[in-house]
Amino acid sequence: MSNLRTGKGNIALRNVQVDFRAGSKTVRAIESVDLDIPSGEFIAVLGPSGCGKSTLLNVIAGFLAPSQGTVELDGAPIVKPGADRGVVFQQPTLFPWKTVRQNIAIGPRMAGFSHGEAERITKHYMQLVGLTLFADYYPEALSGGMQQRVGIARALANTPSVLLMDEPFGALDAQTRELMQESLLRIWDENRTTLVFVTHDIEEAVFLADRVVLMSARPGRLLSDIRVTLGRPRTTDMLDSETFTRLKKTCRELIRRESIRAFDEQNRVAEVS
Repeated sequence: MSNLRTGKGNIALRNVQVDFRAGSKTVRAIESVDLDIPSGEFIAVLGPSGCGKSTLLNVIAGFLAPSQGTVELDGAPIVKPGADRGVVFQQPTLFPWKTVRQNIAIGPRMAGFSHGEAERITKHYMQLVGLTLFADYYPEALSGGMQQRVGIARALANTPSVLLMDEPFGALDAQTRELMQESLLRIWDENRTTLVFVTHDIEEAVFLADRVVLMSARPGRLLSDIRVTLGRPRTTDMLDSETFTRLKKTCRELIRRESIRAFDEQNRVAEVS
């Protein structure tokens, strides 16, 4: 059942700050983040290297508690990881001793579904990601893109209201990456799960998302929240459109400005020390 029908998957962050201890020093990763992500929306988080994109994702996942502020899912505080949030990382975290079918079935089995119902759910998501013919293959026999599809299917098999993706296509070659982007859009269009997608690739962010949230250099703050005015369904033809080019240019200029500012600040600190 899609988020748009259930109304679940509404994320709210208020004045979120995350500090890390580094020896005797405190390093602020993100600061004063206020962000609303409505049910069923596809958000891309973009920013210069080290700006706190993954930290923000980890806070929503419940892997990391904010030092200050609140983060809520459907009005309830997020205090730990949960099955209502699926996570897909850059490197597939599959169990190498389990087949494609067995990896995807983990969530439904742990949720207590009967063998028949768990099998039905597993088959549905294998079909959705186009891996039915590879059901009995082990991860080592799959390409990187296919392994990521298994990871996406495994996350979705838990029927989460939110899917969190941390540069999931970053390790793939350009051609496979493009195919995976199109595959993800097809999967998301069917499920309309609230999706938070961290990437450093401007073109990827604009092509996939409803909104592109740009973060400043560290400490990461929300620099801009850009509505992507491309229609859906998205097609690769849109990459040549005037709208796409304009949005991409806007994002690139903002990130370049932040990257230069961060570089200059690092140089000033180095000179002082």
